[in-house]
Amino acid sequence: MTTGELFLESLSSGVITQAEIDWLLSLQDHLPRSEQAAIQRLGRLLDQGQIQLGCRVAPHLQRTARS
Repeated sequence: MTTGELFLESLSSGVITQAEIDWLLSLQDHLPRSEQAAIQRLGRLLDQGQIQLGCRVAPHLQRTARS
């Protein structure tokens, strides 16, 4: 997963995991400014409560759980 994919996934699901935050922070110093800005935006969305810290269930597990 790329930082852009993670950004879009977090926006669409409203959730980011602690492992994903840790991964982003470990890369932060090596990313271009545009990607650093996206990471900062995720942080602001977390602060505002628009994205929640949590876990995601894999899509194939969601289908199994509903059956």
